[in-house]
Amino acid sequence: MTIDDCEAVATVRVRGWQSAYAGLMPQAHLDALDIAEDAERRRGFFAEGGEVVNLVAERAGLGVIGWAAYGPYREDGRRLARGELYAIYVLPELTGTGAGRALMAEVLARAGAAGHPDLALWVLKGNAAARRFYARAGFCPDGAEEPFEVDGVPVPELRYVRSLGPSATG
Repeated sequence: MTIDDCEAVATVRVRGWQSAYAGLMPQAHLDALDIAEDAERRRGFFAEGGEVVNLVAERAGLGVIGWAAYGPYREDGRRLARGELYAIYVLPELTGTGAGRALMAEVLARAGAAGHPDLALWVLKGNAAARRFYARAGFCPDGAEEPFEVDGVPVPELRYVRSLGPSATG
């Protein structure tokens, strides 16, 4: 990803949220998501640099169609050896075309090469489609659950983890 991809990534992220979380969080919150505001936040994050790795999936004639971000696992303000997948989204109309699997494979390869022993992620408990996607990619819930609220509505998250060691398969 480059800074020039921020608008396209914001489009993927906002449209991904609006599609994936419909019925799981307040519709008014999803409707209020703004691509231009998200793009400006992405530019700020990008300018800060840091340890977050942002990857994009592109398709000829369409440009950026997917985005993933990962880096060190964050817990109580500390960064751990474990890696964390912070986000992975594909344009809703291209879900099921292999773009998400390709992004996930790249994240797993890079996170493993960076020395992370495993990779964790947080997924909304009610997001059955995402949970199936992560399970197919070798992630399993480890029993951790976090409360999460959107506009006063509880949308709890579950933590999934996958080993990145030499015996892990992609």
